[in-house]
Amino acid sequence: MRRRPIALLSVLAAATLVLTACGGSSDSASSSGGGSSFGAYDETKAGGIVTFVAAAAGGTLDPKVNYTAEYWQLYQATYDGLLGFKYADDAGSFEIVPNLAEAMPEVSNGGKTLTFKLRKGIMFSDGSEVTVNDVKASFERIFKVSSPTAGGFYNGIVGADACLKAPATCKLDQGVVVDAATNTVVLNLVAADETINSKLAVPHAAINPASAPSKDAGTTIIPTTGPYMYKSYDPNKELIMVRNPHFKEWSHDAQPQGYPDEIHYKFGLTATAQVTAVQNDQANWMFDPIPSDRLNEIGTTYADQVHIQPLTAMWYLPMNVNLAPFNNLKARQAVNFALDRAAMVKIFGGDKLAAPVCSFLPPAFPGHVDYCQYTAGGSVESPATAWTAPDIEKAKKLVEESGTKGQKVGIVVSDDEVNKQMGEYIQSVLTEIGYKATLKPISGNIQFTYIQNTNNKVQISLSQWYQDYPAASDFLYILLSCTSFTPGSDSSINMSGYCNKALDAKMQKAMELGLTDPAAANKMWGDIDKEVMADAPVAVAFTPKQVDFISKSTKNYHFSKQYKMFVSQLQVK
Repeated sequence: MRRRPIALLSVLAAATLVLTACGGSSDSASSSGGGSSFGAYDETKAGGIVTFVAAAAGGTLDPKVNYTAEYWQLYQATYDGLLGFKYADDAGSFEIVPNLAEAMPEVSNGGKTLTFKLRKGIMFSDGSEVTVNDVKASFERIFKVSSPTAGGFYNGIVGADACLKAPATCKLDQGVVVDAATNTVVLNLVAADETINSKLAVPHAAINPASAPSKDAGTTIIPTTGPYMYKSYDPNKELIMVRNPHFKEWSHDAQPQGYPDEIHYKFGLTATAQVTAVQNDQANWMFDPIPSDRLNEIGTTYADQVHIQPLTAMWYLPMNVNLAPFNNLKARQAVNFALDRAAMVKIFGGDKLAAPVCSFLPPAFPGHVDYCQYTAGGSVESPATAWTAPDIEKAKKLVEESGTKGQKVGIVVSDDEVNKQMGEYIQSVLTEIGYKATLKPISGNIQFTYIQNTNNKVQISLSQWYQDYPAASDFLYILLSCTSFTPGSDSSINMSGYCNKALDAKMQKAMELGLTDPAAANKMWGDIDKEVMADAPVAVAFTPKQVDFISKSTKNYHFSKQYKMFVSQLQVK
């Protein structure tokens, strides 16, 4: 998934912050490391209003369309799928558990058939009961609204190929077979899929009422199943979540009762105003980057309110392989050689909060190999083991050889402080190696959808990717396969427009191999990583850490490696 920039520390004055890297105050449970589910619900600590603040909203509220961690963090408390990720600390949050389904699926037919039994008595927030017909309609809706993962996650469902070609008339009569009499749902796949349970646990597979719109709902509220529902949404002002009166806890692991009575997300505050609001207990958590002139104060006076967490994620530059100058391989490779990743890490907050990389799969992630083709002393043919320094001279030479020197290049970034600083740096690099570069900062509320749509003719942009689930395919296949590229769509997550059918076939083989030999599959993913980066449709810059700054009165902070902070578990009473 992608998220707008998290609460980052732009110029780390953070020797003090480092001391709290495994959790903040004594009320933090994120450093326990046990991975166990949360303790029993304590009604005496329930109540009150939790307030979040941000510069801009996260776009559409539709759980089938939104692909930002900003709102996926909220969806965990509102929408549910047949399966879900466990409410647990740290790595325990990667565990998949039954959610709206009574149990994990019964698998048959060589892994191609999954049978679920839907729990009875679960209600949507509008008072209607969740039925198997809602389940079938929800899977069809994935394609009708052109969800950004329709082709990457759910194209293996029987009938999905026709739905991808004609989304408006999507029918999955053979792929999702339901029986109201037995309350069962049978999911039929074209081939076994080692990651299907993960794909069924993310918000794009949430079960919505069959009456939900067959297009992006935007600001229209879709009824929820979780402990919270949306009361109102104005992207220019505020999102308000309140308790779902029809919610009754059915699984403490999958969807525990929440503590706040309401959750308010206020938009339009500058980063400085957000910091002040958290310091003054007027807000419980801030979303955007902490301004550099406030860092020393935060890192000393408020150190026990800062939580720094490791992430499997990357900041990267997608380059449009179908537009000049980046339809030229040497131009794309030049950008990779020219980037001073250490300079970008410094802008982000320093080496305590990020690390330079130039492979596609993050360190310690399935399939990752320690290598770097684009560093001083390295090459595509003979990569180094790690990035050490840029090679500007080699980059200039490649630009000359490409015949693209002097061409105009626009760089599209979000308009917050950190992204603009990154953009200014990238602009200077592109200028230095021979391009006429201009910076185009736009609102973070629309930047992610804007850079996906080919109609906007974006040449190069700055974006971030945070895992949907822990598998190599979630990076390589989702971001760079032919199925993830949809021209003219705001939901085309393959922003480079990169389509290499030979590599697509290798990725399909790696996914199939993962069913029987995960180790061999991960080795294959490592080789695919190298082949992709040799083509250089993107330039990977660094891997980040998560930084959460919370108010003094905010208790029960828990961190999920899957969805970040558990918003429903915060206590303010």
